[in-house]
Amino acid sequence: MIARKRDGAVLSEAEIQAFVRGATDGSWADYQLTAMLMAIYLNGMTAEETAAYTRAMMNSGVVADLSQVKGIKVDKHSTGGVGDKVSLPLAAMVVACGVPVPMISGRGLGHSGGTLDKLESIPGFNVNLSLEAYREQVTRIGCALIGQTADLAPSDKKLYALRDVTATVECVPLICGSIMCKKLAEGIDGLVLDVKYGRGAFMKEIDRARELAHGMVEIGREMGKDVRALITAMDQPLGRAVGNAVEVAESIACLKGEGPADLMEVTYALGVEMLLIGGAAKDADAAQAMLEGVVHSGAALNAFRAVIEAQGGNAEVCDDPDGLLPRAAQRVPLQALEAGVVQDVDAMAVALAALKLGAGRARAEDAVDHAVGITDLVKIGETVEKGQPLCVVHANDDDTWAAAEVMLRDAIVVGEGAAKAPPLIVERIG
Repeated sequence: MIARKRDGAVLSEAEIQAFVRGATDGSWADYQLTAMLMAIYLNGMTAEETAAYTRAMMNSGVVADLSQVKGIKVDKHSTGGVGDKVSLPLAAMVVACGVPVPMISGRGLGHSGGTLDKLESIPGFNVNLSLEAYREQVTRIGCALIGQTADLAPSDKKLYALRDVTATVECVPLICGSIMCKKLAEGIDGLVLDVKYGRGAFMKEIDRARELAHGMVEIGREMGKDVRALITAMDQPLGRAVGNAVEVAESIACLKGEGPADLMEVTYALGVEMLLIGGAAKDADAAQAMLEGVVHSGAALNAFRAVIEAQGGNAEVCDDPDGLLPRAAQRVPLQALEAGVVQDVDAMAVALAALKLGAGRARAEDAVDHAVGITDLVKIGETVEKGQPLCVVHANDDDTWAAAEVMLRDAIVVGEGAAKAPPLIVERIG
């Protein structure tokens, strides 16, 4: 099988199943698995091969049965960005509109923040539910926000670890399979993808993001699921907060209709697609109106409150985020050294500054400081006066604050002349 793929052959579904089974039960040695991964990296996979690979990984463990949940069950997945807290307000908005949202998320690694890390900054919030508890909660309140269980797509954990150390991560069919096997194992009927490109995204070029989006939509089609994708820009951070607790606070503001314009735009756009898949709205305008309605009425915030309560968290955080979320020892404004117009806010540089503060993890085993981060971040095109804060740095010691300050000075560029960020939502696929 390895030799056939090395020589460019198209593997059968049975061969792909044997490969994935070998990763799951240990009957293939690591050197054989990595040889196959490299052969796939070099020769690619057809749409049929990629679907077979995804299906085999999805079925390598338990596939959640949510058939008892009424309605069309829809989830959302982002390929990761900076300040991307969309999952929190989005899930609450959509479930408030009557569409069930079963959501299994991951932790942050490197510059990309994790939904689970943000949720765990809420006092008492438990992301480690069993699949049975997950199913019960989605049945009861329409939504659960949990982490991946050990019995969900176990082959992916093994194969991703090998990809990570053999320079085969950046293979689009393998990325598609890795993302989609876990999402489809949740028991969903439809999925909306936020595929990001730019400096702060995994895919730097839009053509690569487009290739990834098409690949995942095609897998959904092959497996009988309604999958759609939006390609969104990630050159400057999304919203004005980067961190964990600070992003939860911004999510709560979003659910009150007070979030930054760019965050509201992306959240609403993804929500529209989810409501259309879920059959809750007849067209995009009606879906937009429904989402705005549940925000203005308070129903969306109440839905988030219900999820927090169901998972053991302190739901009073919705009323007093500043008082109940973890708070850093220092909140220091980074003042503009000159007046002018914000020409650039480099998303990757801001993310690395947050990582330096302790908001993320460079290695999987690293601990995260939920309290630290960056807020009140300026946006491209805004006018600032000398001495005006470009952002506020939340730090727990002087050393990390000093290091972050240097990085943020480089990240935020103020100069003369007008500046405008590119459009946020670039393309719809599916």
